[in-house]
Amino acid sequence: MKIVTSLSFRGQCREAFEFYARVLGGKITAAMPYGDAPPDMPISDEKYKGWLMHCWLDIGDQALMGADMDVAWAPNIDKPKNGFDVTLHTADKSEGQRWFDQLAQGGRVVMPFSQTFWSPGFGSLVDRFGVPWMVNTIPSAGGAARQG
Repeated sequence: MKIVTSLSFRGQCREAFEFYARVLGGKITAAMPYGDAPPDMPISDEKYKGWLMHCWLDIGDQALMGADMDVAWAPNIDKPKNGFDVTLHTADKSEGQRWFDQLAQGGRVVMPFSQTFWSPGFGSLVDRFGVPWMVNTIPSAGGAARQG
């Protein structure tokens, strides 16, 4: 089984997923715009032609899925995303710091990336697309998160 987080945007899916691919070292393997859908699709307004109805980003053995939605199809899509985070885990603190710094560009830091009692490096943010993220460094085996 694989559980994949699906993110919704309002016309920014392609830009967001290209950004995530660069930051996380992934590859977009599908990006299907509404304009390529069969003619009998209910979403045919010209303004949505370039919006993505489906996007898939492979990152190692993990993935993110995304699509562009409008308020008529996805109530509250225009509201801040709430109640979830996309969480990244790594054993490499410098990698976690790099992910955090890049994802935070143009966004809002909620908790700066720093040492905590459970992790040598943890932080949370909302990126410039409104997606909430947590970045967590996994402590080494037998190692304590705090030193001293």
